[in-house]
Amino acid sequence: MPIRLARPAFDADARAGGLGDLPQWDLSDLYAAPDAPEVARDLHWLEGECAAFAADYEGKLAGLDAGAMLECIRRYERIEAVAGRLMSYAGLRYYQNTLDADRAKFLSDCQDKVTNDTTPLVFFSLEFNRIDDEAYKTLFAATAEIARYKPVFDRMRAMRPHQLSDELERFLHDQSVVGAAAWNRLFDETMAGLEFTVAGEDEPFSLEATLNLMSDPDRPRREAGARALAEVFQRDIKLFARVHNTLAKEKQIEDRWRKMPDPQYGRHLANHVEPEVVAALRDAVVAAYPRLSHRYYRLKAKWLGLERLQVWDRNAPLPIEEKRTIGWLEARDTVLGAYAAFAPAMAGIAQPFFERGWIDAAVKPGKAPGAFAHPTVTEVHPYVMLNYLGKPRDVMTLAHELGHGVHQVLAAPQGEMLASTPLTLAETASVFGEMLTFRRLLAGAKDKAARKVLLAGKVEDMINTVVRQIAFYDFECKLHAARAEGELTPDDINALWMSVQAQSLGDAFDFMDGYETFWAYVPHFVHSPFYVYAYAFGDGLVNALYAAYEDGLPDFEEKYFAMLKAGGSKHHKDLLAPFGLDASDPAFWDKGLGMIGAMIDELEAMED
Repeated sequence: MPIRLARPAFDADARAGGLGDLPQWDLSDLYAAPDAPEVARDLHWLEGECAAFAADYEGKLAGLDAGAMLECIRRYERIEAVAGRLMSYAGLRYYQNTLDADRAKFLSDCQDKVTNDTTPLVFFSLEFNRIDDEAYKTLFAATAEIARYKPVFDRMRAMRPHQLSDELERFLHDQSVVGAAAWNRLFDETMAGLEFTVAGEDEPFSLEATLNLMSDPDRPRREAGARALAEVFQRDIKLFARVHNTLAKEKQIEDRWRKMPDPQYGRHLANHVEPEVVAALRDAVVAAYPRLSHRYYRLKAKWLGLERLQVWDRNAPLPIEEKRTIGWLEARDTVLGAYAAFAPAMAGIAQPFFERGWIDAAVKPGKAPGAFAHPTVTEVHPYVMLNYLGKPRDVMTLAHELGHGVHQVLAAPQGEMLASTPLTLAETASVFGEMLTFRRLLAGAKDKAARKVLLAGKVEDMINTVVRQIAFYDFECKLHAARAEGELTPDDINALWMSVQAQSLGDAFDFMDGYETFWAYVPHFVHSPFYVYAYAFGDGLVNALYAAYEDGLPDFEEKYFAMLKAGGSKHHKDLLAPFGLDASDPAFWDKGLGMIGAMIDELEAMED
C-alpha cells in the first residue's frame, strides 16, 4: 500500500456532540466489495503480467533502445497502478475498523498475494542500476517521452552503492510481509484495541478519546487523561519496547548489508534530500528552542496562572478561549472559504472530497487513530481520514489533510511513477492549507482576546510541527544508535525519550511519573522511521513560501500550482527556485523560524 500522508502526532482533541452528519468513505471507486469480480480479475492479471514482464525483460534491459525501454517502463507503471489499487482498497477498509477480523484477513491475503506476484519484478531496479552511465544518459536523452521519466530513475540509481545481490533483494522482498509489515500490524491492532480507565468517567475511553482529554479546559480532567495514558502504556511497555527493538534491529541489519552510513541515510535518499540540508534544519530548530518553545511555554504558564506546567498543560486551551463545538458544515465552509480566497481553483479541487465519499470523519470503534490523506492511484483519487471531534484543531487538521488531497489531485497527471512527492515536499500543500485557514480566521477575529487565542493556537501547532517533530527525530536518532550497541530495556528507551523532552520543552515544565512512556503511542516511529523531520521541513518551507506570498511575489498563485503539479518530477532546488528560495541555505530555515518567533513577539506585546 502506498504511503499514507499523515498529520504529525499531536495529542488528540476532545469528544463532542452536535457535529452534524459526518461523512464516511465510499470505496466503490476502487472496488465495489472484497468479493467483487474486479478484485479477482486484477489479482489474476497482476500474477500473469508480472510473470510476463519478467520473461520479456529480465537480463535484457541494457540492450533496449529508447522505444522499447519506454514500452517497458509503461508496462511497469501499469503493474504499479493495479497493485496500488488493490492494496489501497484493502488498506483503507482495514483502517476503517482494524479490529474486524475479516478486514484484517483480506488485507493480509492481499499483501501476501501482491508480494508473491511482484517478486519476479525485483530484477528491474537491480538490472537498471547496472546500465552503464553513458548508455543511461543517451537512453534518457533520446525522446521527450522517455526523458520525463528520468527523475524516477535518477532517484533509483542513487541506491546503486547500496544495492545487494539479486538473490538477496528477492529474499528481502519475499519476507517483507513477516518483517516490518507484520510488526506494523501488531502495533496498529494493539493501539486500536487499547482501553483507558479515566478517573471520574463511567466507561473506558479509546486512545483518541483519552488523548483528547489533554486539551480539556478542566485541569483535573487533563490530569486524569494523562495518568490513564501512563497507566496503560506502562502496563504494555514490554510489548512496545519489543516492537521498537525488533524494527530497529531489522533496520540496522539491512542498513549494514546495504552499507548505509547511518540509520537516517535511507530516509534522506527516499526523500531526495541531502543529509546536510536535514542537518541544517535540525540544528537551526534546536538552536531556536529557547526563543520559541521555552519562551512560549513560560508565557503559557503565566496565562494559566501556574508557576510550573505539567505535561497535561501543554495543549490546554487558554482560560479566555470560548468553549464551543464546531459543526462539520462550519468546518467545511471555513476551510473551503480560505482555499477559495487564495484561489477559487483550489476550493474547486477540494469540493468533491465533501460530496463524493472521499472523507471518513467520524470517530468509530476500531478505526485507526489520527488523520491522513491516502493518494491511492493516479487513475482514481485520494481519500482523507479524520477523527473529527469538533475542536479548533480538528478544523486545522481538515485543512491540512485537504491540502494533501489537493496536492495529490494536481500531481496525478504525472502518472503513477512521477506523481508521488518526497515526504519533505509532500507536506507543502497541507501546511500551506493550514496557513491559509489560520490567516482567514485571524483576519476575522472579533477582538484582541479572539486574536490572542488564534495566535496562541497557531504557535502551539507550529511548535508541535517543528520543535516537537525535531525532538522526535532526535529521539529516533538516539534510539537507533543505542540499539546498535545492544538490546534496549523499556527504561533505556524511556530515558532517551525524556532527554529530548526536557531539552525541547524547556524550563517551564515538570514531568509526571509515567510521561517517560509516551513514546509508545507515536505511530511514525513504527511505520516510517525518521519520517518526522519532513513535518519541520514542510513547515519551514511553507513559512518561507507564505512570506514570499505576503511580499507580493509576482505570479505567486501560478508558481504555487506549478510546484504542486510537478509531483515528484523535480528536485526541491528546482521547485523552490521560482520563489527565490533555497533549502540548502541555512538562512532559509531561520526565515521560517522567524515567523514563529514574530507571533510569540506579538503575544508577548499583548501582555503589556
